[in-house]
Amino acid sequence: MPDIERPDGAVIHYETFGEGFPLLCFAPGGVNSELDFWSGSASNPLTEFAPDFMVIGMDQRNAGQSPAPAAPAPYDVVVADQIAVLDDLGIERAHTFGGCIGVAFILRIAEEVPDRIASGVGQDPVGLNHTNSVDTFMDMFKPTLALAREEGVGAVVESAMANRVFMANNAAGPFARRIHDDAAFRDEIGAMSADAYVDLIERYADAIWPDRPPYFSVDEAFVRSCETPLLILPGSDVFHPTSIAEQICRDAPNAHCLDVDCRSEAKLPDTIEAVRSFLKEHTP
Repeated sequence: MPDIERPDGAVIHYETFGEGFPLLCFAPGGVNSELDFWSGSASNPLTEFAPDFMVIGMDQRNAGQSPAPAAPAPYDVVVADQIAVLDDLGIERAHTFGGCIGVAFILRIAEEVPDRIASGVGQDPVGLNHTNSVDTFMDMFKPTLALAREEGVGAVVESAMANRVFMANNAAGPFARRIHDDAAFRDEIGAMSADAYVDLIERYADAIWPDRPPYFSVDEAFVRSCETPLLILPGSDVFHPTSIAEQICRDAPNAHCLDVDCRSEAKLPDTIEAVRSFLKEHTP
């Protein structure tokens, strides 16, 4: 279970499963994308594809076991962490599999370092269109901002100590797990003024959910020119609109969408095999 240190002091945790051509996975969970979240998915790529590939799961910075500075994590920084994992393993090229925000990561890798990505499987892609707005995503930060303004940062710390899972306890803020688990980090956050904490969270939110429709991490023009083979498993809620998945598959020249119900109990076995076949087809 290796860890790698990044230039800014962040420590990125990753784990590998199986052998073969590498498959780098980015978990769902929004701002707290950590490999353990795959266990709640309809299928877990960390175990499902380990018989055929070297599957790599990682905790993004300030999620899971990847401590990092109390700072925004824009997409260029996150992608640099992900490529550092490949570099640490001596891997030149890999497939990718991402859920939720993980699809935004895949698109950004395909834009920044296309030579490092052989293909991408995107599950429940996030995005902005007529079905939602940037406020849909920013709303998750409002409880922690309100708590800091009304009761002080100490109340945020207390909330994180009570429940460290941000997606279940928005009042604790996106750094909830670090606050809960790391006494030094807890003291650092607790020493902030309300204004400083509010500024940090607003900058953090703007970095991860920028008002950049439809894909957050890249422009539409890039997707229309993206040559990376993509297999998309559509979402069906306000954060993961089906129409965002359909737009990726309409615009990207080498993208294909499965049915929106492809992970139903009846269709899941065939979907897993479709993903496996796609990955094998695009293995160099």
